[in-house]
Amino acid sequence: MATPRVSQYLPPDIDPTKIPIAYGSRALPKLNEELQAVELLTRKKALMALCDRCRPERVGPVRWVGFLESLKHLLKDEDSIVRQKTIEILYIMANHSVGREGFLKHQVILALSVILDDPVFMCRMHMHMAYRSVAQVPQGADSILASGLIPFLVEKLEEEEEEIQEVILDTLYFCLQWDSLQALQSNAVPILREKLTSPNEDIRSKAARTLMAICMLLDGKNEVWRHDVIPLLVMLLDDPHIDVKGNAAGALMFATVTTEGKYAALDAGAIPFLLELLDVDLPKVRLNAIKTLTMLAEAPEGRRDLLPQVNKFKALFQDPVLYVRHAAQIATKVIEWKP
Repeated sequence: MATPRVSQYLPPDIDPTKIPIAYGSRALPKLNEELQAVELLTRKKALMALCDRCRPERVGPVRWVGFLESLKHLLKDEDSIVRQKTIEILYIMANHSVGREGFLKHQVILALSVILDDPVFMCRMHMHMAYRSVAQVPQGADSILASGLIPFLVEKLEEEEEEIQEVILDTLYFCLQWDSLQALQSNAVPILREKLTSPNEDIRSKAARTLMAICMLLDGKNEVWRHDVIPLLVMLLDDPHIDVKGNAAGALMFATVTTEGKYAALDAGAIPFLLELLDVDLPKVRLNAIKTLTMLAEAPEGRRDLLPQVNKFKALFQDPVLYVRHAAQIATKVIEWKP
């Protein structure tokens, strides 16, 4: 028999951690208003609801109703949960092209920097992951460079935990391909040199890749030589992990353009290790090794040591990858050149 008694429990489909969503087109504007509420619980519930709705296909409308300005303000909230959910939403948005456009238009990149010293690990992690996502497009990398954040990212390489260091190295690599001057002025080369000896293979690999970007500039090549980074890169050619070997060969490819770099690599015994990489299955690794050996062959001592091995390069004329074949032909010409 029915009774007028009302149950004290919430209906099973109601989540008490999330605020009720308004109907239709009013839903997102209402959420945006609740993000600006004075009451902490209201802000938290609105963020929880928004985090669920902020999927890539919904990033567009979220941006147009002004969520980015509200989220920028919440990055400075005193409550750690509010900051954590805010930066999580921003990271989701940074993975979508529309969200990245919003980052640039609303100057979110600089606003995110307030999280650099946040005491909560996940806040910092999501912030750096957002930077990495934005840096993968040229406009995003340029905006990070223009914001002057590179010195701070370099500094954090010495302080942060390993998981975050890996993300920072990715961001630096994407940005320094366009301009490595800020990193050089921030004493990045000695810090990256230290990371080459890390027991973490991903950090070793990404540090070598970041040095590759730094060495694109002449000043970077000179800094790498002055700080004795080249012998360490040569040691990494014998690393048990193939990604580390390939990126070390790539860094040497640029570092050995200068005469000092060539002789530093020759003195460290780079040629035998590089010759072994010619048989690796990965085309990128073979290409980096061939180009580095071509640089070393420009020195008389390097040409002398490589001349007996020239058939290894000629065998690569039949390589299935076009750019590897082309690089092998150039290397053969340099090795066999006579004054």
